[in-house]
Amino acid sequence: MKIRLILAMAIAQTALTGSATAAPSEAARGEIESLIGALDGSTCRFQRNGSWHDAAEARAHLQRKYDYLLKKDKVDTAEQFIERAASRSSMSGKPYRIACPGQPEQTAASWFGARLQALRTR
Repeated sequence: MKIRLILAMAIAQTALTGSATAAPSEAARGEIESLIGALDGSTCRFQRNGSWHDAAEARAHLQRKYDYLLKKDKVDTAEQFIERAASRSSMSGKPYRIACPGQPEQTAASWFGARLQALRTR
């Protein structure tokens, strides 16, 4: 009887730890904060669901989405942040777009991907 109880507890512990995801590492958190900050510190505009927003509004929106994903343990890396928060609307599914002065308009996924690559090559 005692062995069955220990075995059941071990299986339950494995199931619990196997289904939970790890929180972002300190490096990943830094990258994500830098990505959000790169937009906020720019003169770029951010389009979501057909409306253009300034960088400060975009930052607030992306921060809310990031905070939500953190609470739900759904973001461990900067790539996941880009994919799950910074690429498209969770409501409509429409891709976000970014327009910066003197540059062609592009998808937010491309813009953030390029910023991440630049961060990692420094």
